[in-house]
Amino acid sequence: MQRTSFSDARCPIARSLERVGEWWSILLLRDAFLGMTRFDEFQTSLGIAPNMLTRRLRALTEAGLLERRRYNDKPPRYEYVLTPRGRDFRPVLVALMAWGNRHFATEGPAMQLIDEVTGVVAQPVVVDANTGVPIDRERHVLHPGPGADARTRARVEKFLERRAQERDASTPSSH
Repeated sequence: MQRTSFSDARCPIARSLERVGEWWSILLLRDAFLGMTRFDEFQTSLGIAPNMLTRRLRALTEAGLLERRRYNDKPPRYEYVLTPRGRDFRPVLVALMAWGNRHFATEGPAMQLIDEVTGVVAQPVVVDANTGVPIDRERHVLHPGPGADARTRARVEKFLERRAQERDASTPSSH
């Protein structure tokens, strides 16, 4: 079965999944954020087969999320460090962690984000950088952007129609 490529898709979610949508990739980025840089560290942490690890590291490097750097000449050895693009993935990992803790950590959170100044467990939310207002379904709505193709535009416009219908159905009539 051939894998579908989303590299040419106009949807930013599809394009992002093209780069990090495979679970090993996300777990490798998690480990990179935990300070791991070397092949053997990743392999030990994940228990991943060497050939799969090589492919995932190559893909993350080609996507510009990791940079491969030589740290030893004889024998040649490389480390993998986060690039600025890779560091920009941190909020996605934090959001996944918070969501997983909220919905799937029945035994309690295995990892938490702690404010090092106060020592308090942080409660991550996505906020609008322009206003500081948390992003929520009531106030914020998707619209087609300037780069939207016909397929993306149709998908989002259908969403907007459904949203309008939901709002109309929930608004009390004024008789």
